[in-house]
Amino acid sequence: MKAIILHAHGGPELFRIEDRPKPEIKPGHVLIRVAASSVNPVDFKIRQGLIPIGPELPGILHGDMSGTVEEVGEGVEGFTEGDEVYGCIGGFKDLPGVLADYALADARLLARKPTNLSMIEAAALPLVTITAWNALMDRAQVSEGQRVLVHAAAGGVGHIALQIAKAAGAEVHVTASSEEKIALGRELGADVGINYKEATVEEYVAAHTNGEGYDVVFDTVGTTRLDDSFQAAKIGGTVVSIAARSTHDLTHVHVRALTLHVVFMLLPLARNIGREHHGAILRQATQLVEAGKLRPHLHTEVFPFERVGDAHALLESGGTFGKIVLSNS
Repeated sequence: MKAIILHAHGGPELFRIEDRPKPEIKPGHVLIRVAASSVNPVDFKIRQGLIPIGPELPGILHGDMSGTVEEVGEGVEGFTEGDEVYGCIGGFKDLPGVLADYALADARLLARKPTNLSMIEAAALPLVTITAWNALMDRAQVSEGQRVLVHAAAGGVGHIALQIAKAAGAEVHVTASSEEKIALGRELGADVGINYKEATVEEYVAAHTNGEGYDVVFDTVGTTRLDDSFQAAKIGGTVVSIAARSTHDLTHVHVRALTLHVVFMLLPLARNIGREHHGAILRQATQLVEAGKLRPHLHTEVFPFERVGDAHALLESGGTFGKIVLSNS
């Protein structure tokens, strides 16, 4: 089969197209003909060697994929040959990635693809959706009537998170750096859009919450945005972060009696703990998509697998607006 192989950590030009053996089926797994993948920041950080959670090199990267089940292993229930599926299934530690014609997937990590999405669209969803669900539903337990603030409305996780919070019945406010990004947030269901370059935390909390603060604040950025989140939460409120690898003054957490959660979506993949929950989240996401309550926003250009280096370079540039997707056509 054709595969995109990374032989050494470094720049995006280091990917190579090679022939590799087709994976062999094993119990608890399904063999998937890969149709598409998407690029997440963790993918280029693994490629660069910045975080030690990638596969042994030379290896295949990327976890997000959509495709068609070609073979079902012993003990697998709920999937049959020909099913269209999606999930985040590899590219970490001993789990080979998906930049290849075929990928072997732990069936617990999969769900059936939403019928109203293309393979390209579905491939954009798994990692960001699971991350947002972990944060808002599993940890913060967002419920109807709460006021929720999501940072980075146009980001990969942020634009999915605001839709999940809205579907849960929350009043959703979002921050972004431009009017274009705020407009996307509103298009996806946000009740209030805040340009954080034009208003301080104190100003937007006063203007939009009567100075009370938010029940839940979701930090998808880290560094100073996590500090902003502590300031924006109400007394007794909840802050959830997916980027807490930094040093912070916890004074606001203490004096406001906040609850702080940190989400690391890749743990079930790296540690083989709780993988079935990833599949369960995606099954619920499928229901939301098919009900018209959740959709991915994609970058305008879809890259072929052979141009994965160009896709990485584009995401690293910071000039994208929407999830970058790769097609294995």
